[in-house]
Amino acid sequence: MKLHKVLDFGINRNSLSYLVGNLSASGSSIVGGKVSKPHSRPYMASLQYQGKHSCGGILIQKDFVLTAAHCQAPGVMTVVLGAHDLSKKEKSQQRIKVAKFCPHSRFTGNFDFDIMLLRLQNNATKNKYVKPLDLPKKAKSISAKLSCLVAGWGKTGPSEPESKVLKEGKEKTLPVTECKNKWGNHFISEQMICTIFNKKDGGICQGDSGGPLICKNKLQGITAFTADGQCDNSDYPHVFTNISYFLPWIKKMMQSKSLC
Repeated sequence: MKLHKVLDFGINRNSLSYLVGNLSASGSSIVGGKVSKPHSRPYMASLQYQGKHSCGGILIQKDFVLTAAHCQAPGVMTVVLGAHDLSKKEKSQQRIKVAKFCPHSRFTGNFDFDIMLLRLQNNATKNKYVKPLDLPKKAKSISAKLSCLVAGWGKTGPSEPESKVLKEGKEKTLPVTECKNKWGNHFISEQMICTIFNKKDGGICQGDSGGPLICKNKLQGITAFTADGQCDNSDYPHVFTNISYFLPWIKKMMQSKSLC
């Protein structure tokens, strides 16, 4: 994407990029930020195809992982829980296959309704390494300038070397007006949250899709998209699916085995 096209002529769909990993390469890491204290984020999931990290996810119940709908790809997906270093077979790791993909029925491959539940073949074993993260109790609007945690095994930059360990960073929520100004019709205020970041505090990149946005210790968003090839450019806010908006859908799906 050329910078002037976004600033001068609006945004082309091809200028946006899902933050899904490259299936031909193993996962990498958050831009900037810091290495997470090992196993301090016991809800984190690495979604893998053929042993390669593709996306992040959030364990929200012993048998359900929440992620982005665009993380679904052909083939058998394995959810790896309790991991810190994906290059090692840590004793803490639990590898569970996905029994059923449950993307939102209105997700069509565009950037709206980008949310999916994964029903696991077996229940995760809860312990100090693996623990679900609670959903918000009720829908609530997100205020601007909140400092939020992001985490994942995504890239350290568009063309940076890869890291196998979990990293985390801090991003700040932006007012809806600023998000709309930057992303135009691609930003749907009810369904999305957008954030700004700096390289010191860290930010999301390729391979971080489906991971969490946690504000005031509450799960608020799912990593969704940013400018194509420019995840490290703070001129372009990062965008997350707003979990509050989808709470009724999430609860309905988890309560009915016929739905998911």
